[in-house]
Amino acid sequence: MIFSLQRKISLCAKLTELIFFPSFCELCSRLLEYPGERIICRSCWESIRSSHSSYCLCCGRFFESSEESHFCSHCLRERPPFSIHRSCARYKGNLKDIILLYKYSRIRVLGKDLALFAHKILGEKKEIWSGVDAIIPVPLHPKKKRERGFNQAQLLALELARLKRIELKERRLVKVKNIPPQTLLTMEERKKNISDAYRVVKGEQLVGKIVLLVDDVYTTGSTIRECSSVLKKSGVEEVRALTIAQA
Repeated sequence: MIFSLQRKISLCAKLTELIFFPSFCELCSRLLEYPGERIICRSCWESIRSSHSSYCLCCGRFFESSEESHFCSHCLRERPPFSIHRSCARYKGNLKDIILLYKYSRIRVLGKDLALFAHKILGEKKEIWSGVDAIIPVPLHPKKKRERGFNQAQLLALELARLKRIELKERRLVKVKNIPPQTLLTMEERKKNISDAYRVVKGEQLVGKIVLLVDDVYTTGSTIRECSSVLKKSGVEEVRALTIAQA
């Protein structure tokens, strides 16, 4: 009886909201009519699938073939400073559009939704989470953060830390060089561009720890590599990485 009454109240509240404050999906323009829907409709979220292709067991790069997962030639030749990286899905379609809305339209609430999506896809992967002592977001330079209004990786990391009950260390890794955008650069240019851009603060708090780096998109991996290298030099025992999407 109580449950039924609460459900009726919830439905009435949702109906009132739809009548006076109608809202529509930012991707498909469908009316947001289900409880809990916000910004993006349920159908658009459900259309996003995790990648089922094979991947590099180290850097997590998705392969085009359907062969078993294995180490890519780059990681066999030279292991990166992080032990593993995993992405939820490819950076395309609705997932790409949601990330762009999140970052550049300043729709912060999507950060929580994207973190929930990541937790659904990767939350049970022991190779990512087992033994992790702290979660660290990839930082923005203060000027870039002021321009954007927030650090998208920080909000993702905050929600993942809450979901996994792991300590968030958001001010231990900082960006000290305001470098040009990496978007149009080659892999080699990205490496040079990002060199010496990051610094660890109060590194003694991270000595001997296993940390998980969190960012939104993995492209060439240069950002994750540079951050991991700086963290390892400061005394971190192991760096793992998680991103929402892989370009």
